Amino acid sequence: MATTSSGGEAAPVTADREIVIARVIGAPREVVFEAFTRVRHLSRWWGPEGFTTTTRSFEFRVGGAWDFVMHGPDGTDYQEWITYREIVPPERIALLHGESRDDPNAFESLLTFEPAGDGTRIVMRTLFPTKELRDEAAEKYHAIEGGEQTLGNLAAYVVELIRNETDLKGSES
Repeated sequence: MATTSSGGEAAPVTADREIVIARVIGAPREVVFEAFTRVRHLSRWWGPEGFTTTTRSFEFRVGGAWDFVMHGPDGTDYQEWITYREIVPPERIALLHGESRDDPNAFESLLTFEPAGDGTRIVMRTLFPTKELRDEAAEKYHAIEGGEQTLGNLAAYVVELIRNETDLKGSES
């Protein structure tokens, strides 16, 4: 059985290695997608509650990488590395995520952005190399709760971004 949250569905073949988290965000998908494409956005919302992110390098393109450190609220630093495998604006991002470029335990993630009325339904499908690594991520690192918090941070950030844009346009009138 897959670990799923918020209405995600896992494929039966990979279900025991997958975590699926979904959320509807009250912003157009182009805005939600863009929040993943620029460091100035990512650094404002990436990670679970209480975490901050320091970027070492960032290149959003197929084959490009994001090298960063997540700083936990307890002072623990987590070295992270994402390599972008597929980018289809504003529909989908596929990536490989590990602690370093050659991490043998790196996991694959597919993020999809679907229109949902005036908002966007984002689905994060994370596929681990083994069931044991998926279970460790869920139990030791609280990946499900952390993923839900991260999408919550994203939702709050893009709603604020849109509100600020609207306020700015209103003050120009």
